[in-house]
Parts: sequence; structure tokens; C-alpha cells
Amino acid sequence: MPEHVSTLQLIGVTVLTVAGVVWALAVTRLMRRARVEAAALPALPHQPDVGPVHEYVELTPAEQDAFAGLVRRLDGR
Repeated sequence: MPEHVSTLQLIGVTVLTVAGVVWALAVTRLMRRARVEAAALPALPHQPDVGPVHEYVELTPAEQDAFAGLVRRLDGR
């Protein structure tokens, strides 16, 4: 035991540490319980897993050349 620390200070630190651990465990348990209850009662309806349809636009040869030139110019950085 350190010489410059009183017995009451050591007891106080121990009590505060134990209280902190108990508090952390209680909060963790409450959060888990709330998460389980939230999963059982969803706030939003089920969302479909399908995304939007992909669009495809055919480029003209002039647009393809312009895009290739842009890529070459940006690649030179």
C-alpha cells in the first residue's frame, strides 16, 4: 500500500471502481434488452431488397472520344 494514500482514499477508489463496473454492466444489459425489443417491434415496414434498375446510355463515337480524352488528361496528374 502506498505510504502517502490513506485507507479511506483506497476504499473510496475501490468503491467507485466497483460502482463504475456495475453501472457499465447494467447499461450494457439494458441496451441489449432494448435492441431485442426494438427488433421484435419494427418501427418501419419491411423494405424490399431490390434496388433501382440500372440505366445504360449508349455514347456516340464523338462522346466516346471526348471521354477518352478527359480520362487521359486526368490520368496525367
